[in-house]
Amino acid sequence: MTILVALTMARIAFGYQFQTIGALTINLVERFGLTYTQVGTLVGAYMVLGAFAAVPLGLLGRRFGEGRVLCVGLALMTGGACISALAESPSFIGWGRTVAGLGAVAMVVLHNKVISEWYKGSWFILAISISVCSFPVGMGLSGLLLPNLVSSLGLRAALLSDAIPAGVALVLFALSYREPPHEAPVVRRFSLPGGTECLLLVIAGTTWMAYTAGFSGFISYLAAALTLRGYPLPVVGWVLTIGLWGNVIGTLAGGGLSLRLGRLTVFITGTSCLVIGMTVLTVTNLPIAGALVFGVLGSIQPGVVMAAAALSAKPENRAVGMGLFYTTYYVGNSTVPALCGLASDFAGGPEGGLVAATVLSAMAIPLFLLHRALANRRLHLIQI
Repeated sequence: MTILVALTMARIAFGYQFQTIGALTINLVERFGLTYTQVGTLVGAYMVLGAFAAVPLGLLGRRFGEGRVLCVGLALMTGGACISALAESPSFIGWGRTVAGLGAVAMVVLHNKVISEWYKGSWFILAISISVCSFPVGMGLSGLLLPNLVSSLGLRAALLSDAIPAGVALVLFALSYREPPHEAPVVRRFSLPGGTECLLLVIAGTTWMAYTAGFSGFISYLAAALTLRGYPLPVVGWVLTIGLWGNVIGTLAGGGLSLRLGRLTVFITGTSCLVIGMTVLTVTNLPIAGALVFGVLGSIQPGVVMAAAALSAKPENRAVGMGLFYTTYYVGNSTVPALCGLASDFAGGPEGGLVAATVLSAMAIPLFLLHRALANRRLHLIQI
């Protein structure tokens, strides 16, 4: 159980660090005179190495042990946050975020592998759901705590707070992790998933990218859209809070519902609600209702996607397989903001970005069905 607590804390740290620049945008602009393009560059610095490092980190986990590489990842998350806090210029803040982001890649690539080895059967989907829902918790805490920290203790203290959840996760994981029991000795050597495994992992990664497109569009464009419609800031804040923190309730509930209703039912229901919620937010004057549908009902499926990804490769190939999964996600996700931005420019307003994100999220349903059809032919790999 301590291992799951450590991994949950690690993903809270991931969400907290990712959202830090967004929560401190005004302060960074005032302190360093940054343009919003430069602020966006600092945000992207956290993800810049994801597409290149995911598979190599999976290979390293396979060769040297997932626990060791995951510990190094948590150490990089902690150290990178300290670099940003001590920086005297925006460029060094960016370097610190790049280091921390590399550590986050190691963590997210290998944490599913660790969970799949320690939790079996019904506990597996529940453990995955608990871990996944902790990311929006971290994002929410960042938005809640950082403005108060920077006003009371200064920008450096606010940036340094990034190191706290990552450091706690590192200590917990280092003290609790041990190799799970294996029926046969684990052979630590470089190996790659087979062709069918790679195909399943790429489809799963694209499915995850499509699902998160809606989440990304919500964060990036909704506040601007509601403000331009004349909604006061408190209403905008409530809508964002419901949509963000509702993910915690929805994802946890989805883990239990998938055991009762089946993973396919949960996935289609959740994705449909996500699309409906985004549509309500985009074209109606019912933002609270749309946020509830989007945030709670539209987030019951992340654990299902993560479970499908983790089980798409044989146990001995899962570390590398999750690297391929996240490489696909990072490559795809690097193009999503540009596509949504183009849609906004074409539409002449932020609603265009919301529509594009909604369409991309709807694509997750046929992708998941394709994954399921292929996986059911390879029952030695996965059963969903």
